Amino acid sequence: MLPNQNRLRHRQDFNAVYRNGIRRRGQNISLRGLRAKVVESEASNTGGESPPKAIALAPRFGLSVSQKVSKRAVVRNRVKRLIRAAIRKLLPRVSPGWDLIVIAQPGAQECNYSQILQELEQLLAQAEVLNGD
Repeated sequence: MLPNQNRLRHRQDFNAVYRNGIRRRGQNISLRGLRAKVVESEASNTGGESPPKAIALAPRFGLSVSQKVSKRAVVRNRVKRLIRAAIRKLLPRVSPGWDLIVIAQPGAQECNYSQILQELEQLLAQAEVLNGD
């Protein structure tokens, strides 16, 4: 499981990413991403005025594995586990403040972990979401 702060959960968040986000497509998975709004906090200083500080939100991920991938729930759940493991591996390198949705394509059921990891890393690099890329 991903930590709670790294999960995209609500329907309106998914809809915002689908409506306004960038798209990157690979052979077995697709990526949708949207730069989240930066939250500004008020610094309470009694002595003087200081500008509000921007808080970078943790990157949030959502998964979408439809019945087009497989009619069998066992296969869809295996694909989800592989994608979640790849996300956990790449999570420290992802820039803060992004909402990302990883969508499995029908060919994803035949992929192993290393193929999913490599393709997800390529898609994140193309979307310029990874730190240092």
